[in-house]
Amino acid sequence: MRLDWIPASAAAFVTGAMALTFGSLLMPAGGSTSDTLQVARTQDGRWLAAAVIFFIAAVALTLGLPAVMSLFERRGRGLAMVGTVVLAVGFLGTAGYSMLIVFFRAIALHGGLRGPRLEDIVHDQGLTIFLYGWIAGFYLGELLLAVALLRARVTPRWVPAALIAHVASIVLNPVLPHAVSSALVLLVAVGFAGVAIEAVTRDNNRRRATPILL
Repeated sequence: MRLDWIPASAAAFVTGAMALTFGSLLMPAGGSTSDTLQVARTQDGRWLAAAVIFFIAAVALTLGLPAVMSLFERRGRGLAMVGTVVLAVGFLGTAGYSMLIVFFRAIALHGGLRGPRLEDIVHDQGLTIFLYGWIAGFYLGELLLAVALLRARVTPRWVPAALIAHVASIVLNPVLPHAVSSALVLLVAVGFAGVAIEAVTRDNNRRRATPILL
């Protein structure tokens, strides 16, 4: 009996995209470090829920990458491979970010660090490199996947267009309200859902075209 792994992988990809969207919308806004600590202290349940959802998103999106690669049989396969590897780094970074949220919540609730010492930790060079590396990996992988989809022409045009629009929105994020910038992650959810739907559709078409051997 043949294992139906593509539908399962595609379902995980959609689940991860929805979780990523929900986690971004759920994440409370904070300005300075002290403001963020205050938000984490007063809305600790919401903060913890966002961390759990981001971790679920990271795992589900990683499990969905095989379904993404199933779309590329010839054209764009090399670029898609590079894009999925970079995306995997971004997804793993999302899991690390969820753990960082939990750590920050613990600091906020128990008050172990305050003032200059806390500022030094928040602006630590290693932590900054991790955060920017994670963000760069996610956006770069998303862009490479969108370009590969355009080259391979395996999905409708709106799918890579949604992903490219989300990458372009990074320029506007610093000047947009938190609610608006968080809502822009819906573009990722729409694009990833389109990829997953097309992967399942193509898999079903292949199954219909392939005779069943008893």
